[in-house]
Amino acid sequence: MNEQELLYTIALTRVLPYQSQVQQTLLDTMGSATALATAGTALHDAFPQITERLERHIAQIPEHLARAEQEIEFARKNHIRIIHRDDADYPARLRECSDAPILLYYRGSVDLNSRRILSIVGTRKASEYGRTFCQRFLTDLARLCPDVLVISGLAYGIDICAHRQSLSNGLSTIGVLAHGLDQIYPRMHRQTAIEMLTQGGLLTEFMSQSTAEKVNFVARNRIVAGMADTTLVVESAEHGGSLITAGIANEYGRDVFAVPGRVGDQTSAGCNKLIMQNRAALIQSADDFVEAMSWISKKDGKQVVQRTLFPELSPEETLIYNALRDSDGKHLNQLTIETNLPVGKLSSMLFDLEMRGIVRLMGGGAYHLV
Repeated sequence: MNEQELLYTIALTRVLPYQSQVQQTLLDTMGSATALATAGTALHDAFPQITERLERHIAQIPEHLARAEQEIEFARKNHIRIIHRDDADYPARLRECSDAPILLYYRGSVDLNSRRILSIVGTRKASEYGRTFCQRFLTDLARLCPDVLVISGLAYGIDICAHRQSLSNGLSTIGVLAHGLDQIYPRMHRQTAIEMLTQGGLLTEFMSQSTAEKVNFVARNRIVAGMADTTLVVESAEHGGSLITAGIANEYGRDVFAVPGRVGDQTSAGCNKLIMQNRAALIQSADDFVEAMSWISKKDGKQVVQRTLFPELSPEETLIYNALRDSDGKHLNQLTIETNLPVGKLSSMLFDLEMRGIVRLMGGGAYHLV
């Protein structure tokens, strides 16, 4: 993307904040942010039913170009990557979500399309039970699957516990922020955030000088859910914010797990409710989780079964076969990334291959070769 288009895209996000789907529809129809901002009367031809309010917002895009220039310069000076939704390094799992941000601001050292990504969320008022589980879970997960990228929100409680335990156990971890990268909130997590830059990173859809407004945290939750293969809720009150993230993950069709707690414990009421309503699978250990997700590390010493290539496979089916060969199973999100096939087409092809006895859908939503 050239700098002019980036300027207009940043300006678009400023005139239509919290409206990612509207932004994307405008871009898809007009072809670019530059074309949108300079469309003039052509805007009515493309959108005959456009409202006066939306038209007025679009007309304001040029007024925000100077601020967009400042943001690009801030990003350059601070080693921040501005990633467009169409860029190859944009999180592919998140791109599948209809309300994904059209721009992300990222400072870090790990691939946003890592092979295995887990979001861990929970209450800000974590109990000793929750902190102990988080510590034990991530210690064991690092042993079983050392390539997992852990996502959370850098908040108090379970979030910061997940980040710190990931760092301690050599797992990469990314904090998704509800504000710009010119600050860290809460401030007491600043040192952890700095450590994460070399073993993960910090990610946000918000420009610098954005404050941590309540609405931003709700918007942030969809990124936490959308970036990952699965979301784990460690502790949550009955109406905790983590339940919002779990609900979004459900809507995205992603796996959700929850740690059960004792009946009557406030910090476990939300998790128990998710499990009771079948909106999350019960998880008690990293071993349970890895088995459910079919994230089996080859370091377990098992012999890989040699399979013979099926001669009747089409070129696209061969892509799927090669992605699954010599693996212990992969999820739809990961196959989409590795084959570069549209998710709808991939789902249809996997169903056909399953009917032909070539692949099998296992527990946890992972596909395996038969």
